[in-house]
Amino acid sequence: MSVASQTPAFLTRHLDGDKRFLILCDHASNHIPPELNGLGLAPDELERHIAYDPGALPVAMRISEALGCPLVASQFSRLLIDPNRGLDDPTLVMKLSDGAIIPANAKVDPFQDKAQWQARVAQFYTPYNQAIEAAIAGAKADGIAPIIMAIHSFTPLWRGRARPWQMSVLWDKDDRLKQVVDAYMAELPEVCYGDNTPYSGRLKEDCLYRHGTRNGLAHALIELRQDEVSELAGQDKWAAHMVAILQRAGALEGLGRPSFYRSVHDE
Repeated sequence: MSVASQTPAFLTRHLDGDKRFLILCDHASNHIPPELNGLGLAPDELERHIAYDPGALPVAMRISEALGCPLVASQFSRLLIDPNRGLDDPTLVMKLSDGAIIPANAKVDPFQDKAQWQARVAQFYTPYNQAIEAAIAGAKADGIAPIIMAIHSFTPLWRGRARPWQMSVLWDKDDRLKQVVDAYMAELPEVCYGDNTPYSGRLKEDCLYRHGTRNGLAHALIELRQDEVSELAGQDKWAAHMVAILQRAGALEGLGRPSFYRSVHDE
C-alpha cells in the first residue's frame, strides 16, 4: 500500500542564506503517518532513539539560525526508512532495533513486500535526498562548494554500558572538516571527545557519502550524547560550538573547494 502522509518528507530553512554551509539532520523526527498505526509499536517506543535522534533537530536549527545558512532535515521516522543508509543496506528498513521488533516492517524489503518498500523510498527517502541535492545545486549555481555538517545524537547508555563521549566526529577519508573539529575540541580538554565512535563515519552509501564524498564537498557527521542536548541550555551550548567550528572552517580556503577523497569503500 502507498503511504498517504500529510507531513512533508523534509523541512528546510534559509535556502537562500549563507550557502557556504549546509546543515543536515537525517534523524530529526519520529513521525509515522497515522494510517500505519505506529508500525505496530507502543507509543512509548516511538519516543526512544530507535525512532529518531532526540535533541538533534533543535541543535541543527540553532546552527542554521545563527549562521543564516541552509538546513535540510527529515520529517519522518528512521523506522519508516533510514535516510542515512544506502538503498541496498539491509538496515534501510529496520525489522529489529535495540530489542524492539517492528511488526509492520517484517516484510518490507525488495524481496518480500517490494511495493511497500518502493512506496517508502518514493515518498520519504527520495524527496529528502532531492532536497539536499537542490540545496547543493543552489550553492554550486553561485560558485560555492558548501561545507556540510550533519547533526545526530546517541544514547548515554548502550546495553547497560555508559558511553563516556559527550561529542564525537564521524568521517570517512575526507578529513578536512574533521581537522578543524579536532583543533577546536583540543581547546576544550574538559570535554570527552570521540573520533569515529560510538559509530563509524565509514558506512557504505550513507547520506554524507552520497552528498559529500561524491561531490567532493568537505563534510563531517557530529554525534552529540542525548543527555547533553536534552535541555535548552545544552542545545544552545553545543550549537554555539558547532557555529564556531564552521566559522573557522569557512575561513580556510581549502574547505571551500571541491576535492575528491573518495571513500574506504571505493578502494
